Amino acid sequence: MSKIVVLAEKPSVGRDLARVLKCNTKGNGYFEGSKYIVTWALGHLVTLADPEGYDDKYKAWRLEDLPMLPKELKLVIIKQTGKQYNTVKEQLTRKDVSEIVIATDAGREGELVARWILEKAHVNKPIKRLWISSVTDKAILEGFNNLKPGKNYENLYASAVARAEADWLVGINATRALTTKYNAQLSCGRVQSPTLAIIAAREAEIKNFQPRVYYGITAAAERLKLTWQDSKTKDSKTFDKEVCDRISKAITGKKAEIIDVHKTNKKSFAPALYDLTELQRDANKIFGFSAKETLSIMQKLYETHKALTYPRTDSRYLSTDIVDTLKDRVKACDTGLYSRQILKILKGSIKAGSHFVDNSKVSDHHAIIPTEQPVVLAALTDKEKKIYDLVVKRFLVVLLPPFEYEQTTVKAQIGGELFIAKGKTVLAPGWKELYNNTPDEEDSADGIAEQLLPSLTKGELLPVVSVSLTKGATKPPAPFNEASLLSAMENPAKYMSGESQALKQIIGETGGLGTVATRADIIEKLFSSFVIEKKGKDIFVTSKGRQLLDLAPEELKSPALTAAWEQKLSAIAKGQLPKQAFITEIKDYTRAIIIGIKNSKEQFKHDNLSRTRCPECGKYLLEVNGKRGKALVCQDRECGYRKNVAQTTNARCPKCHKKLDLKGEGEARTFVCACGYREKLAAFTERRKQENDTKISKKDVSRYLNQQPDSQPFNTALAEALAKLTLK
Repeated sequence: MSKIVVLAEKPSVGRDLARVLKCNTKGNGYFEGSKYIVTWALGHLVTLADPEGYDDKYKAWRLEDLPMLPKELKLVIIKQTGKQYNTVKEQLTRKDVSEIVIATDAGREGELVARWILEKAHVNKPIKRLWISSVTDKAILEGFNNLKPGKNYENLYASAVARAEADWLVGINATRALTTKYNAQLSCGRVQSPTLAIIAAREAEIKNFQPRVYYGITAAAERLKLTWQDSKTKDSKTFDKEVCDRISKAITGKKAEIIDVHKTNKKSFAPALYDLTELQRDANKIFGFSAKETLSIMQKLYETHKALTYPRTDSRYLSTDIVDTLKDRVKACDTGLYSRQILKILKGSIKAGSHFVDNSKVSDHHAIIPTEQPVVLAALTDKEKKIYDLVVKRFLVVLLPPFEYEQTTVKAQIGGELFIAKGKTVLAPGWKELYNNTPDEEDSADGIAEQLLPSLTKGELLPVVSVSLTKGATKPPAPFNEASLLSAMENPAKYMSGESQALKQIIGETGGLGTVATRADIIEKLFSSFVIEKKGKDIFVTSKGRQLLDLAPEELKSPALTAAWEQKLSAIAKGQLPKQAFITEIKDYTRAIIIGIKNSKEQFKHDNLSRTRCPECGKYLLEVNGKRGKALVCQDRECGYRKNVAQTTNARCPKCHKKLDLKGEGEARTFVCACGYREKLAAFTERRKQENDTKISKKDVSRYLNQQPDSQPFNTALAEALAKLTLK
């Protein structure tokens, strides 16, 4: 009897598929049953070959060898996961296997993971596609009852290959050119370079900002505060102080006549469901989690706990086929925290409102919501509970009734000038009871705050107790933090001045810079290559980053390049553009940017040299601020020496309660605070012992230090490439 190989993307998903498909015989890297053999990748098992795979001369980085434009890009097996690749290949090429089901993540990158394996293994057996958004037993069974023909996804595969090859051609050539031209570790690409440029643009905006003083007028009547409003512009502020002075004098001593009391019943629907980027933003704002940390937590909630649906989604809506499962999902997330609201939802019929169900706004995956599988909160870590709670609340609120209120706007006239007061009466809290009735963001958008209004009638005259002049100043935009940077990457049209409206529209439609799955890694790469740094929660460009922007090709620094690429990749996925036509265009572009770098007269200078010499090569080390502390790294890209100088820990200063840095080595390690507080590690250990009234051993302290955020390898991809570098 012939069998079917099911290829998953990760072991955890493979195990779930095997259990549901009754594959109970465990092999080395696979499970087997009477009908199915389930095996898995470990992410990508196959990738594009490094330059030296085409010619030995590329082992040395030389400017004169660029650009590197192989006729066809080769696939190679990733060494670290070669054993699993051989296992997968062995199952795929078995004589008793007649069909393959691709069960990798449903999306462009997931398609690439599976198809590259099949191509490298030279497997040409019939293919079917499993396309599901969650890995619960029910979703898996439904997916296998509705398998799609593999041919339906060949164009998607072509677009994935085109994206990967284009990034290889442009990224590797530009990085090698900049690195060899300026003898410094300089990396650029179509996503990281414009992201860096966006941060620099915000800094310039802040630096060049000129605050303007504005004025307003408030008039206090009995139990009522009235705000002046320009009858023509409807603005409650003016930059002309003389106007306010003149009005203040004219209305002093006069009564306020109520000329209108307008009441309107309004409804406010709940915020949309989470996609990954919105969830990363909220997790950063509320809990301080980095984008990468949130994605990692989400992945565990999806794969290990089966509590939430597929995380790497860019949709905030559900498709109609999910509606019938909503009641089961509501029951599954009843952990006791929101039982009252859940009971309210289950008592009525769940209606598929257009504010959260819309097929046209769902592409590969729907919004992140709970699965039908009940979750045991005790099995979750503290961070997992926080992310799970965010998603559950957002899911429940879209199913609750709208927030209903009566908006009252009072218009009064004092000496011929218009004054306004606003108030709100809650009629039904609706979804807001789950968010503790937080006020609308738009409440004070016009500068007129809500207040508790007395009973007023048109024509009523009120004595004015006092008239006062208010004053304020315009503020510059805030520096980027991870939450706001994610927003800018998702919607970078603001930073495309001079580009066509069509390109701005495309960048919005295609999801901005990077994807929901890659943005966190892009931000981490910018940190690890020391082109950006953190000061508190804010992100700033380093001197190296500013110089890199001066040296990088102009087109690579604009989101417009990504917009143009995504437009063409979308056309390839729809079968409207041949992949080779796009790659030919990319090769022409690569030639042009390499010529530009070769002919550049710019220079690069390290301005963060320390007075400490590298113990391996003798050159002066560079002082750098990593995301998790300070380090010394060798300026010679061939050497690669680095040493951590200070590590940001979770320990708090007993005086100002800020996070402490741990500096030094061995017994001399000392906790240091920005306020000036210092404490040796030994003293810290003793103090913790006294505070906790328990004995703390060296092992306990070691365990505590190991819980601190790990120092990530700096610029991993570039470091691997540089390790192979031999200059001649």
